[in-house]
Amino acid sequence: QVQLVESGGGLVQPGGSLRLSCAASGSIFSTYAAGWYRQAPGKQRELVAAITSGGITNYADSVKGRFTISRDNAKKTVYLQMNSLKPEDTAVYYCKLMNSGIPWGQGTQVTVSS
Repeated sequence: QVQLVESGGGLVQPGGSLRLSCAASGSIFSTYAAGWYRQAPGKQRELVAAITSGGITNYADSVKGRFTISRDNAKKTVYLQMNSLKPEDTAVYYCKLMNSGIPWGQGTQVTVSS
């Protein structure tokens, strides 16, 4: 069964940076759009960044100009570069291959705090 494994989260001070990775096992990857979502305590999961199979990107207004999504199809990995982090970015971050039927992974915790 194809799985998604997120990594790269941690504790960072406001203004800091983190790079998240999402690795997919199995043979499918390059034909699907991918997205990074986040869920803060007590809030719904929200889409923060997406990238098509052809590399076109889109961002939530709250992260535009600070986050960058990218993908390496050869490595079957999606990345999220997060700069100028704010306390409100604190959440569990998940990746998803859109319309693939692959279940959610475990996510990776990002905590922005001084």
